[in-house]
Amino acid sequence: MKSHGFSRRTRQSGFTLVEIAIVLVIVGLLLAGVLKGQELIERNHTHAAAAELNSISAANNAYVDRFRRAPGDDGPLATLTGRGGPWANVTVGGNADGILVSAGAAVFVPAAESLAFWQSLKAAGFITGNPADVGAAAAPRNAFGGLLGVIGAGAAVSGANGASVCLSQVPGKAARSLDAQLDDGITDSGAVRATLAVAGANTAPGAAVVAATGYVDTAVYTVCRTL
Repeated sequence: MKSHGFSRRTRQSGFTLVEIAIVLVIVGLLLAGVLKGQELIERNHTHAAAAELNSISAANNAYVDRFRRAPGDDGPLATLTGRGGPWANVTVGGNADGILVSAGAAVFVPAAESLAFWQSLKAAGFITGNPADVGAAAAPRNAFGGLLGVIGAGAAVSGANGASVCLSQVPGKAARSLDAQLDDGITDSGAVRATLAVAGANTAPGAAVVAATGYVDTAVYTVCRTL
């Protein structure tokens, strides 16, 4: 048979440069979307944490307006339980000396007046929760999965002026944003102070990180703000 001189082409498997480029664009868009989503989640957590600090400060002030004593310091216990209703579930009261006494170890495992602080705010209806809760169960959860705590004036937060409400397990980027949003953005000055913490732990506040070191995005902090 006579050949017409046509050679057969074998189709090669694989992707063309155009196809690879399209795949890379799609992957890039998906990655950008994931990163943007993570950024939005982090931003929402930070806004929620700021709202938590503000709400506890507002609850503290409202309590003082109503009872003429600070939550945690209000007492003795018989005075609190004598108010009836949810107050009957309160298990500890303060000594009414005008000072909230709460050492660092009791910040996230509330005891004595730091426990009375949360029980009294709950019993008064200024925050939600069971007034009968004790220990770590009495401390509300924060937006980062850690706890909210309260510490007495000068107990451990270096240079803090007055009692403070604290957040545990705050990521570095969020801690910087919180400080800038609520105060001066400096770790060891103003109303907001930051202590270097252990990841995954509710680290009690201590000496504030020096300003020269500042916030590190990959670190974790306990952040406190004066009430």
